[in-house]
This record gives sequence, C-alpha cells and structure tokens, in this order.
Amino acid sequence: MDTEIRERLHSDVVLIRQVAEYIIGGGGKRLRPQLVLLSAGALGYRGSAHHTLAAVVEFIHTATLLHDDVVDESALRRGRPTANTEFGNAASVLVGDFVYSRAFQMMVGIGNMRVLQILADATNVIAEGEVLQLMNCRNADIEEESYLRVIRYKTAKLFEAAGRLGAVLAGATAAQEDAMASYGMHLGTAFQLIDDVLDYSGDPSVIGKNIGDDLAEGKPTLPLIHAICRGTPTEAGLVRQALTEGGAQHLDEVLTAIRRSGALDYTRRQAEAEAETARNALSVIPASPYRDSLIQLCGFAVTRTH
Repeated sequence: MDTEIRERLHSDVVLIRQVAEYIIGGGGKRLRPQLVLLSAGALGYRGSAHHTLAAVVEFIHTATLLHDDVVDESALRRGRPTANTEFGNAASVLVGDFVYSRAFQMMVGIGNMRVLQILADATNVIAEGEVLQLMNCRNADIEEESYLRVIRYKTAKLFEAAGRLGAVLAGATAAQEDAMASYGMHLGTAFQLIDDVLDYSGDPSVIGKNIGDDLAEGKPTLPLIHAICRGTPTEAGLVRQALTEGGAQHLDEVLTAIRRSGALDYTRRQAEAEAETARNALSVIPASPYRDSLIQLCGFAVTRTH
C-alpha cells in the first residue's frame, strides 16, 4: 500500500510532489486503509485491488487534512508544522484538490461501479460534515445528538466506507457488507470521541498538537457539551463564554470545569460503547487472524494516547 501511495503521488509539478510527500510522509496511524485491507482479508479476498483502494482511502483522508488545516488555521499536526504553515494556504488547497482527483482516477481503474458509488457517496457526506462543523463553530447551544451527527459525517463516514469496500471486493453477502460498514462507522465514532478526550487531557509531545486546540478554534466537542450541561451554573457559563469567544485565554478554567463535571470520563464511556457496538458487528464475520485484528483495533481506538 505504501508503495502504491508513493507511485501514485508522482506529478511533474514539483510543488505537488513536495506538499503531498510532506503530509503523507508525516506519519499517521493509517487506520482507514488498514480497515480496507483487514476487511477484505477477513472475507476471503485474495486479489491486489485492496492495496489500491487502501491507498485511495488514505488519499481522501489526506486531502481532507490539507483542506481542514486551512479552514481551521491550524499550525501543528502530528508534532510538526502543518502543510499550510510550511507551504501556504493556496498550495495546501490546490494540492488537496490534486490528491482528491488522483484518488478518483485510481477508483476508476478498479472498474467496479459499486466501489465508485461507495466512495463518491462518502466524499459527499464528508463534505457535508465539514460544512456542519463550520456552521456549529462557536455554538454553545449544540446538543449531543447534533454533535454526534457531525462526527459520523465528517470522520466516521470514511471508516464506514473503508469497511464496506473490503467486503465488496471480497464478494461478501449483504449481511456481511452491512456488518463491516457498521463496524467502520462505530469504530470511527469511537476514534473521534477519544480525539475529543485527548484534546483536553493528552500530552502535546505525544498527540502532536496543542492542548485545547478545539477550544481555540471554537469547536463544540462532547467534553465541552457535557460540561455545559452538567457543570455548575458558573462553570457552564465560563465554558459557554470561552467557546463563543474562541481562543485559549480561559483554557485553564475550562479544563477545571471539564474535569469537575466528569466530561472526560463521560466521553470515554461513550467511545467505549461505540467500540463495543463495532466489535459486536463482527459476529457475522468468520473467525480468522484478520477478524482478530479488527477486534484489536476496537481496543486500540479507545485506549490510545495519541
């Protein structure tokens, strides 16, 4: 898969190669492409198209990162300057467009209309999720279910597509395909909820970004929503003010309110419930080392520190 990524990133335009290599070479967990590979293997696929589709999924994710960091004005990702900080906003947006379009070129090469449908639908939903997040920025009145909708669109949808793609390649039954899609959606939701936890409790040197970045950007994540709903009136008012104003000038007080309200423990429990639902979805998948690895991913998603 990594070989496929390197080969497909080639362009005669030097700046495209520089920016694409910068973000792809910056590491990352590769969870989404892993899901394509493992789901295909768990359902008996023995071809090579899963390597291409795993790379496609990583390209789509990479393109969203390039665009997200411009929209969010982020300066740090994976412990180093973001591509927009290093190369400028214009280069990040345009190279993100290149990576997106290259992903679709690769999809066409698979020659499977079902694959095209899954990925076209996924990228459309992801874009809707990005816009929903933008609309909710600095909104202290957002409810938990509305927030969960955002992350199911923005983050979990690509996990869902990755799981479904492996099943489609393997010619799985409808029940198995739906099970892998459900697994991916719930795993992706758990993964994002733990990101929410780490944004207020992680070690910056480990998670690769600054504590409180979501607050600084005015993003209402589940810990903040819970602190507003369950904190004291004073604490709720403080969190509301900090979220509405944006910035990190009240970060210490917000962190205290989050901890006192039990928001981090609550968010982690929600993530664990999502991971358990993902694990249960695998009951219709035959036992194999691939399925064992999918089960292990459920544990990693909620116990990780980065």
